[in-house]
Amino acid sequence: MNVYLICIIVFAIILISTGFIVGKFVKSSSDFFVAGRKLNSKLLFTTLIAANIGAGSTVGITGIAYKFGVSSYFWIFMSGIGTLILAFFIGPKIWEKSMKYNLYTLGDYLDLRYSKYFKGAISIMMIVGTLALFSGQLMGIAWILNVTSGIHKTTGILIAAVVITLYFSSGGLLSSAIVNILELVIIVLGFVIALPYALSAVGGFNGLHMKIASNLGNAIETTKYFSPTGIGITTIIGWFLMLTPSFFISPGLIGKVYGAKDVKTVKKGAFWCSIVQILFAFLPTILGMCAFAVYPNLMQADLALPKIMKELLPFSISALALAAIFAAEVSTADAVLYMLTTTFSEDIYKTFINSKVEDKKLLKVSRIVTIVGGILGVCMALLLTNIVTALSIFYTLMSVSLTVPLIFGLFSEKPNTTSAFISAIVGVIITLFLKFYNNDKGIWILNAQSTGIIFSLITMILFIVFITKKKVKKEQE
Repeated sequence: MNVYLICIIVFAIILISTGFIVGKFVKSSSDFFVAGRKLNSKLLFTTLIAANIGAGSTVGITGIAYKFGVSSYFWIFMSGIGTLILAFFIGPKIWEKSMKYNLYTLGDYLDLRYSKYFKGAISIMMIVGTLALFSGQLMGIAWILNVTSGIHKTTGILIAAVVITLYFSSGGLLSSAIVNILELVIIVLGFVIALPYALSAVGGFNGLHMKIASNLGNAIETTKYFSPTGIGITTIIGWFLMLTPSFFISPGLIGKVYGAKDVKTVKKGAFWCSIVQILFAFLPTILGMCAFAVYPNLMQADLALPKIMKELLPFSISALALAAIFAAEVSTADAVLYMLTTTFSEDIYKTFINSKVEDKKLLKVSRIVTIVGGILGVCMALLLTNIVTALSIFYTLMSVSLTVPLIFGLFSEKPNTTSAFISAIVGVIITLFLKFYNNDKGIWILNAQSTGIIFSLITMILFIVFITKKKVKKEQE
């Protein structure tokens, strides 16, 4: 049997076993959804960072760095800025609401602030989106296993689904938080140890520059590759407007924040998560550049990370590094499964199907939903050959539909259900139109999503101004 596969299987067994052990302490839906609101800053930090450093922040960024160089750093940097906003603005505010009204999900807040119908509309979209996203994560893990160990795609998908579904269904957020500690240790160790070996293989930073310059064969392109803005200011601004909101309005991250024991924990845990994201961003960026220096003719840029981890490092380091990639993919996938489970169980089942459900039954339903979600994710991953576009659309719709209603709802009493619905609908329609009929280009240097958010914001402001004037007029009469 492939030695790399043995390492990954052993790691997977450890994750599943840990999940089952922690699951014995989960006795209520509160434990499952928000870890009994007992997470300290260290546990909150680990479960946030494990979710945020996933496929996109490892395989994805290494692939972008392979093609565009230094400026790829800004992808994770922008997500770090979003987490910083979560730490000091969105997180503390919405945590206080969750404690006061015993909220379990972001949908619960939308129900409280606007209406259950707004909650339902957003939740349905999120269920479809997170299911597609989860299947995408399964495909990503399967692809990594195929490249590193020669495992068939179907087998890889099943391995990924079994590991994630088993440990998460056991204890929900509490299991996830504990398991994420193990995943985080492997991720950080794998990347931190791999970097100096990769740099040494290309002759250090000087050798890296010389090899890349030779591969590009053009002084202008080489300067651009090593420039902080080489990928283009337009792209960097687009990343800021696309990624920053995603990391403070994500239902999965908001749910994890609910699990904190107090406001201080929210601030401290999310703050250190943002700092680690910003620092971690250097690792996949440099590794991607090392991959281009040694393997300039890869057919797919996404092959850069597994290629360099497997072939450029000593075996012992290579095995650890590949386990780190697997851990990064799995940690993100369990965050997606968390979103899927809580959204259906709490926001759909309890709100619209059985509002008087007993706590123990809700816990049972949540575990069943987790398993069903895992099965559906496998089916979708096996049926679809390319869901990158679909994943992008759903992540986009999440940001466009939620950013403005969430922020205005938290910090102002003026928005109502109508303004929330209309602003979300306007943003989504404009985004979809620009994405499909204008090649994803928005106004000026903005992309479709950024433009959609701006129009959603303008719509909300106009509603607030109109409502305020109408109230003043009525009072005067």
